[in-house]
Amino acid sequence: MKSFLLPLVAALFLSVIVIPKVHQASASAPQANADTLRQLEAEFMKATAERGSQGYLSYYAEDAVEVPNNAGLIQGKANIAKTMEFLDDKNNHLTWTPVGADISSSGDMGYTYGTYEFASSDRNGKPVVDHGKYTTIWKKQKDGSWKVVLDMGNAGIEPPQ
Repeated sequence: MKSFLLPLVAALFLSVIVIPKVHQASASAPQANADTLRQLEAEFMKATAERGSQGYLSYYAEDAVEVPNNAGLIQGKANIAKTMEFLDDKNNHLTWTPVGADISSSGDMGYTYGTYEFASSDRNGKPVVDHGKYTTIWKKQKDGSWKVVLDMGNAGIEPPQ
């Protein structure tokens, strides 16, 4: 009986000391919110400006889906990468402005939406600026990072005033 009692007392002692500390550490981790996604959008755009398609794609999950304007679905980061080479041309500038953002109550999915501007040059070197709107779905990954799992844009709106 004594040999059983000692491990039981030790387990009880550890549970009183360790379990509250684990709970306290997880409770003190900041919960993601809409501002988290707005900050991610700013970092996402900066990475795109600095590193082109590589910076852009660094925010995409491996199983992401792109829903481009006037084209079919593109599934998977590797396939999306094949369409993003235009971001490597230093004459092309993609910027966007989140207008809204929200995160699920479970804290593992969220979305942003807003407007974008794409400045480039036509075949004759004349500047061209396209405007549009976008929606991005973000998902918290197993490692705690947030990645784009679905991105959709459509062109054709007037520039913001």
